[in-house]
Amino acid sequence: MPTATWNGTVIAQSDETVVVENNHYFPRASVREDVLRESATTSVCPWKGTASYLSIEVDGEVNTDAAWVYPTPKDAAAEIKDHLAFWKGVEVTD
Repeated sequence: MPTATWNGTVIAQSDETVVVENNHYFPRASVREDVLRESATTSVCPWKGTASYLSIEVDGEVNTDAAWVYPTPKDAAAEIKDHLAFWKGVEVTD
């Protein structure tokens, strides 16, 4: 089962991830909301739309902008609506 881990803590786990551009996008319901922190950071992908970032906080340590989500993706990326992906040291294993 795909699992996202950071700082020794499981952040997300789901058998229903969507893989896009080699990134596992986890359904929002499978992600631990208690470790997520809102961020003002955004980026734009030409075919997916505007991504919003979230930081991860575990045991007082913060991994800034380590997760992203497309709240209103373009039609070509509709399957990742309400799904989060990770980077910046978050380990995702199958």
